[in-house]
Amino acid sequence: MSLAEYSERSGLRRVGARPSLPSYLAQAWRRRDFAIAMAQYKIEAANHRNRLGMLWIFIKPTLNALMYGLIFGVLQGANRPPNFPMFVVIGVFLFEFFATSMTAGARSITGNGALVQSLAFPRITLPLSTVIQQLMTLVPMLVVMAVYIVVLGAPITTEWLLIIPLVAIFTVFNLGVALIAARLTVHVRDLTQLLPLITRILFYTSGVLFAIDRILKNHPWAVELFNFHPIHEMLTIARGLLMPGMTYPPVYWLYFTIWSVAVFVAGILFFWSAEERYGRID
Repeated sequence: MSLAEYSERSGLRRVGARPSLPSYLAQAWRRRDFAIAMAQYKIEAANHRNRLGMLWIFIKPTLNALMYGLIFGVLQGANRPPNFPMFVVIGVFLFEFFATSMTAGARSITGNGALVQSLAFPRITLPLSTVIQQLMTLVPMLVVMAVYIVVLGAPITTEWLLIIPLVAIFTVFNLGVALIAARLTVHVRDLTQLLPLITRILFYTSGVLFAIDRILKNHPWAVELFNFHPIHEMLTIARGLLMPGMTYPPVYWLYFTIWSVAVFVAGILFFWSAEERYGRID
């Protein structure tokens, strides 16, 4: 009998060995307080370094909405959707949640090398913490977004309450994306240099700033493809809930939920399968 076989029979396990998936998720759940505390600390630390503190949470998306709204409002001309200022505000504020979840999630392992190498804990806690951090940031942003929409002329309706389950589904989607990005950057560090480009491409191809059916009206096949674009589906639902006169296909709820669950499950499996690799990052 080999030493490895003897150790296995004796109940001894190799240091850093990957646990089974149920055990791994159970360990992560027991450390949920750590993930939340880390998210809160990072928000406080980031705001402490800025002179305007928490105000930057509102200033950044507001300035982006103003800048992109002015530029693309002029460029689109007659193809602008109705209530274009509301359209842009919703698109920019909600896309910010996705973009920051992906970029912060991608750096959650490589950016915490000392922590990963010195302590034993399920590494999934780190990308989970980054998404929790972005969700905490999103909540006050949603309040500001709602104020802007009301000022721009939108009435408050009971449909606005559906933004809560939509954000919950969106969070599941973003966590899956963050998990996938976190593992990929461990294997390919250069990916972090490409993330701004990837984010920008998704920003311009998700209908954040323009109505797909108007811009691509001469290409119906392309419009049909966007029916299966998860970020476009989410934005369309949000605008249908918050904007007067806007509608959305109810089936988008089903499509986006399927996307979110699929990406979330794939992200967990993809991240967990490389758990032993994370403790050996350079």
